[in-house]
Amino acid sequence: MVLIYLIVIMALVNIIGTARERRCVLKKRALEWSLALLFSTLVFWGGFDGESHFQFFSLVEWNIFSTLDWGPIVFAVDGVSLVFLFLTTFLIPICILISQKSIKFLFKEFLLCLFFLEVLLIGVFIVFDLLLFYLFFEGILIPMFFLIGIWGSREEKVRASFYFFFFYFYRLSLFFFIILFLYQRIGTTDYFLLLNIKLFLNIQKWALVGIFLSFAVKLPLIPFHIWLPQAHVEAPVAGSVILAGILLKLGGYGLLRFSWPLFPGASLYWSPVIVFFSVVAVVYGGLMTCRQIDFKRLVAYSSVAHMGLVPLGLFTHVIEGLIGALFLMLAHGFVSSALFIGVTFLYDRHHTRLIKYYRGLTLTMPLFVITMLILSLANMGFPLSCNFVGEFFSLLAVFQYHYGVGMFVILGVLFSAIYSLSLFNRISFGGGSNYLLFNRDLSRREIFVIFPFLLIILGGGIVPFPIIDLIKNSLVFSPGG
Repeated sequence: MVLIYLIVIMALVNIIGTARERRCVLKKRALEWSLALLFSTLVFWGGFDGESHFQFFSLVEWNIFSTLDWGPIVFAVDGVSLVFLFLTTFLIPICILISQKSIKFLFKEFLLCLFFLEVLLIGVFIVFDLLLFYLFFEGILIPMFFLIGIWGSREEKVRASFYFFFFYFYRLSLFFFIILFLYQRIGTTDYFLLLNIKLFLNIQKWALVGIFLSFAVKLPLIPFHIWLPQAHVEAPVAGSVILAGILLKLGGYGLLRFSWPLFPGASLYWSPVIVFFSVVAVVYGGLMTCRQIDFKRLVAYSSVAHMGLVPLGLFTHVIEGLIGALFLMLAHGFVSSALFIGVTFLYDRHHTRLIKYYRGLTLTMPLFVITMLILSLANMGFPLSCNFVGEFFSLLAVFQYHYGVGMFVILGVLFSAIYSLSLFNRISFGGGSNYLLFNRDLSRREIFVIFPFLLIILGGGIVPFPIIDLIKNSLVFSPGG
């Protein structure tokens, strides 16, 4: 972990020092450092013992509050952290590759925002102190606010950035009050100490309500979802990839870390209410996705429907649900990011995201159509894709929880097939559109960007057991797991 932060700091210093370099040099150096971070994450993965829970411990003394015996801050990694670290370090170099042409100004500052965001995301996944977790979490607001507000693609980008900021600020403020409440009652914010303390049920109930409302905005669950389409539509492609690929997963990650392990009684008590909100998100999100006419809005609303399965799997309180929720978050991170990149490929050529203008792309862009076919099938959870594994385990857990709930969730799966196949059919087949005067198939750079996504999506669906074993062994510490 020290190695990871050392590489990030060196990357920031190196980019700041290249004040007068050309864009191509800046991109090359940023790409080199981001790939070094990805390689270091793979090194950690290779040295990870799948039989143990938390590994690579680092203790950092916190001496800011000299009058308080705060104790050391614990940094560690388990299987859950490891898969999200890989997702983070994988997407950042992709964002650098796809942004060279779309970012027209302040390119160095854009790269600095990406690396600061990576620093904060890595901190979220490896810190095990509630207060420092909150600080990393809140810090993510700043670079994302600038990414949307400065480098957004349309006129309402500033409004979208403030939308994003205030929804997140509400959530983070509520989470901060929960941390203060726990510290007042227990006297510590250390995650591992809290794991071994059994709280009264009434305390657990109120604490879980605050935590769930905080992370429900992040997932996002209905009715806390209205910031998402606006932020996605106005964000640059790198912002959309980070939002869909990583930031939406922080809500599920927070619930997985804090709800069941720290508050097992309240988690059981509130599970019917949370399951209800999750089912509404799956069904209503699917219906809203079916009526979208804009590429980006369609992919954004599909995220609402898919991420509704995450709390549904978590609060069924069976190991299949935990595995399904975590695998689905990882799969959605790759599939949704790739869909946003595919949308950007079309937008760069024709400067419109309205679906009605696209038709007959099979005639002129066969490589793009093949790519969209794989991504569309994965998005609807087709077998041999990584989404299928996550949805299968989630549905298995839901039917164990309640058969009637499972039947409602099946509707969401049906809507997923409808909007995925409908979108692919409308843009791919038929006669060529009169609005598209010039169609160029994917370039080598674009194939190089999208191919790793396809490899991971299909590889994770065909051979899911290494990832399942990794995360399963990291989930058994949870009460009742």
